[in-house]
Amino acid sequence: MSVIAPARPTGSPAPDARAGSRRAGALGRRTGLAGLVLAAPFALLLLGTVLVPIGFALYLSLFTDRLSGLGFDGPQQVFVALGNYLDVALDPVFHDGLGVVALYALVHVPIMLGLALVLALLLDSALVALRQVWSLAVFLPYAVPGVIGGLIWAYLYSPGIGPLNDLLWFDPLGSSGVLASVVNIATWQWVGYNMIIFYTALQAVPRDVLEAARVDGAGALRRAVSIKTPLIRPTIFVALVFTVIGSLQLFTEPLVLQTFTGAISSTWTPSLYVYESAFVAGDYGRAAAASVLLALASALLSALVMRLSNRRTR
Repeated sequence: MSVIAPARPTGSPAPDARAGSRRAGALGRRTGLAGLVLAAPFALLLLGTVLVPIGFALYLSLFTDRLSGLGFDGPQQVFVALGNYLDVALDPVFHDGLGVVALYALVHVPIMLGLALVLALLLDSALVALRQVWSLAVFLPYAVPGVIGGLIWAYLYSPGIGPLNDLLWFDPLGSSGVLASVVNIATWQWVGYNMIIFYTALQAVPRDVLEAARVDGAGALRRAVSIKTPLIRPTIFVALVFTVIGSLQLFTEPLVLQTFTGAISSTWTPSLYVYESAFVAGDYGRAAAASVLLALASALLSALVMRLSNRRTR
């Protein structure tokens, strides 16, 4: 007589399946926990160095310090809502600073990015020997701190000390030439950095495309203009965005040159305006409002440049 085991109900999972699902769930929880642990340092750093300062600046921009009575009790913090923003937006000194950085950007951005692109194309071609030596020599100014670089050029510009003052047909520290001096310092410092970015992008250009163009009779100049440059256009636009933002935040170079010339005032650029309002005048509300407006201007310009770049790359 044979005994037939009863069939296992189809609705209940097998023990092996339940154990496998439990192991998979535990593994998923451990993986998620590990991801949170790895992301925690970056999240804390972002919170402490970016989000909290931005929030505090927004808070400060809504208040101002005023003396009450005879002023014996010290300044009192008063809520003024958008009053600081209106004061900054209507201040002609702030407008003059925006005009300076706008003119600076119109001169500096095309010169610096154009020179960086030309140098990168030369390094990528067979026309330059000892590429590592030349790339290091051009990149080296970027490794110099901005204050040190500004001091070096300030002494080169100074009459009776540096040689450039006697060679130039204009006074590099005068009111008519100081902007060109600032552009020169910034270009000297940043051209190597952008050259390396462009050169790295050029290394990703398919070599078979370049070889096909060479076989078709395209020379080195034609390949650089018609093939290499269009293929790295997204990289160029990214560098353009960061350069425009950096132009609006112009601060170190004019701050260093201030001690060598009277052509640069304490509010010559918006960043100097913020510095003077906060640490000289002690008006932290106005300084915070100017910082927020400058950040908004940078965001709007970045969005405009990115929109134009998307249209060009389509």
